[in-house]
Amino acid sequence: MRRADAIHSYTDARRLARRRLPWMVFDYIDGAAGEGVAEARNLAALRDIQLQPRVLVNVKDRDLSAPVFDHAGHAPFGISPMGMCNLSAPGADLMLARMAAKHHVPVGASTVASTSLEKIIDEANGHAWFQLYFSGDGSGTQKLVERAKVAGYRTLVVTLDVPEVGRRPRELRRGFKMPFRIGPMQFIDFALHPFWSIPTVRAGTPVLANFTQDGFSFDRTESRAAADWGFLKRLRDQWDGQLVAKGVTHVGDALRLKEEGVDAIQVSSHGGRQLDAGPPPILALRAIRDVVGDTYPLFYDSGLRSGEDVVKAYQMGASFVFFGRAMQFAIAAGGEPGLHRLWDLLTQEVGLTLAQMGLSRLPRSDC
Repeated sequence: MRRADAIHSYTDARRLARRRLPWMVFDYIDGAAGEGVAEARNLAALRDIQLQPRVLVNVKDRDLSAPVFDHAGHAPFGISPMGMCNLSAPGADLMLARMAAKHHVPVGASTVASTSLEKIIDEANGHAWFQLYFSGDGSGTQKLVERAKVAGYRTLVVTLDVPEVGRRPRELRRGFKMPFRIGPMQFIDFALHPFWSIPTVRAGTPVLANFTQDGFSFDRTESRAAADWGFLKRLRDQWDGQLVAKGVTHVGDALRLKEEGVDAIQVSSHGGRQLDAGPPPILALRAIRDVVGDTYPLFYDSGLRSGEDVVKAYQMGASFVFFGRAMQFAIAAGGEPGLHRLWDLLTQEVGLTLAQMGLSRLPRSDC
């Protein structure tokens, strides 16, 4: 049996990935800020949302497509930007890009991706959004924006909820660093996980691929605290494409972002990786939708684990949703076939959930 065939849910993908990945890598992907309270609170909030079944509704023909800005995605979800995806398996970034191209949905190309932003948008056949971090004095940030323009990106996702990198004790205990620093503990860890280590060594240790060119550098621990509304205005003036503000959970922030000309907001808690006392973003999604209006594009990520979760997010006001670590776990568990397997399962779950609810299409605002 193929490894991918053992995946029947997010939980299976995570369990299999945990077996295969070194402890350091698994805890980096799976970890959250502090004690994981914020992540658990959001998962509980998602779990407690109820969906009302209906009967005797003809739902034989169901449409799972969802509009994303000026085109219709062929699937009801996309792929969040994630740093160092090739830690899951060699070539993971490009596996995700190919999936985005197949389904005409966005894949986020992270500032700290392990494949260059140029390669990702090429493999995604244009269905890639560039995710931007502000850092330092902002000069490096401006260079990346111009580089994304040249590469053909039309959507820029600026992540705003990382003024400082949150403390994630699980990865700190494992000695996780970018770039890697290999000590005795990491050497033993890698040696005990040869099915990950051998292919990774053969492919080359993952690096911060957007910073291997002269003139580009990045320090993951560098403060991003200088980003303010003035920075946003300069970015809006510099970027003539679609601008998405990611990492928003505050109603007042959402209203001002809309007023400042941001084209869409992505409600997110960074997967619970930043502030352990933060509010559940799935509940913030509903509150923000109520104030920005029915037609404003409002995206969502954080805590999605199933097709039912996807439908719940749409019911709470999302215009489109994104999966993150679930995709990395699927790749770690079963390679590219594992990614396809989980993607198909999630899509099937969305369709089954809509059928139970007596719906032929996703509940959504007119965005």
